[in-house]
Amino acid sequence: MRTVTVVGASLSGLYAARELRAQGFDGRLVIVGDEVHAPYDRPPLSKDFLTGRTGEDRLALTDAEERTGLDAEWLLGVRARGLDARGRTVLLDGGRTVSTDGVVIATGASARRLPGDVLTGVHTLRTLDDARALREELVRGPRRVVVIGGGFIGAETASSCAGLGHDVTVVEAAPLPLVPPLGPEMAVVVAALHRRGGVSLVTGIGVAALRGGSAAVRHGGDATGPERVRGGPPGPAGPPVTGVELADGRVLPADVVIVGIGAVPNTGWLAGSALALHDGVLCDDGCVTGLPQVVAVGDVARVGGTRAEHWTSATEQPRVAVGNLLAGRTVGTVRSLPYFWSDQYGARIQFAGHRQGADSVRIAEGTVEDGAPGEDGLLALYERDGRTTAVLSVDRPRPFMRERRQLARDQAPVGPATATNL
Repeated sequence: MRTVTVVGASLSGLYAARELRAQGFDGRLVIVGDEVHAPYDRPPLSKDFLTGRTGEDRLALTDAEERTGLDAEWLLGVRARGLDARGRTVLLDGGRTVSTDGVVIATGASARRLPGDVLTGVHTLRTLDDARALREELVRGPRRVVVIGGGFIGAETASSCAGLGHDVTVVEAAPLPLVPPLGPEMAVVVAALHRRGGVSLVTGIGVAALRGGSAAVRHGGDATGPERVRGGPPGPAGPPVTGVELADGRVLPADVVIVGIGAVPNTGWLAGSALALHDGVLCDDGCVTGLPQVVAVGDVARVGGTRAEHWTSATEQPRVAVGNLLAGRTVGTVRSLPYFWSDQYGARIQFAGHRQGADSVRIAEGTVEDGAPGEDGLLALYERDGRTTAVLSVDRPRPFMRERRQLARDQAPVGPATATNL
């Protein structure tokens, strides 16, 4: 290969570029990013950056010295518009093209948005520009904040807003936040952190409309369902938001609304290409698409049937993907142990493993007090047929790492080109 193009200049794209050089590729390297910013770390956006404890300078994932060492052509603030059927030409804004021998797709995902006209004061939190806009609004003084969606981004943002002294309510359409990853037994325990942090939690009901001035932007029932949301940039700002109307007619007063209802993989630019698309770019277990010279990594990649929006996936997949790209075939596979963490209300939540609905849960260490993790935290083990399948920790990092390592060792043996998460 003489030219490789990495489309996407965030975490997974940067790691792919590093791997290309580390694995011996010395040809032309082009990195295309639709944001004007050099690669930056996203997890702090909902936490320390939002609260002002971390500045933009500490978000950078790379510096001028490394970028020089990568010897890449950085095309930042440039959006990819298409990929030809053979995967040999990347189409860019303004009709420009990049002829290439290999492509790494790392375009990530965009925040889902509620449909309808956009009201001032309604935010998503996915990019640095999103975080800048939200932080600017939160420093104006006490606000009534409604967070729609109780997932990780919603919970972390609610925690940050509460820490800044705002009146915060979280609305979650499911009976409990975080049921899919944690299961109902542990979701109820972790949900109690909201109560401990002084945040109101409204569950089991959807959003019917956002109110602004004398108007209501109506969403036809449960607006948090995937069929009623869309990705893409917001339209022109409208009147200020004044409230969130729930499906049962209740109205929650709001000066700021944060929509945290998931993300949509950025695959629109690949329409008409030869790639299979279904909630991401479909890949085999080695991140290879239907075209051997095209691989996909990070939030946009559905690897072996799973799309994982986690920091560890974005950093582990590129090594295997690049090895397969340079080999022209799948010679290694990704079989890392799923892992994620979240910081909420001063607590560090960590989870690793493969939980299934039939698993039993046992608290191995720590306590539950008034429905919430005790002051000493907790370590919970998910078990099936006498085997540990997953582990959850709240403020028990050392025991968690011990169990996580054991889970990784218990997995099937992997080859030298396989990504592992130990």
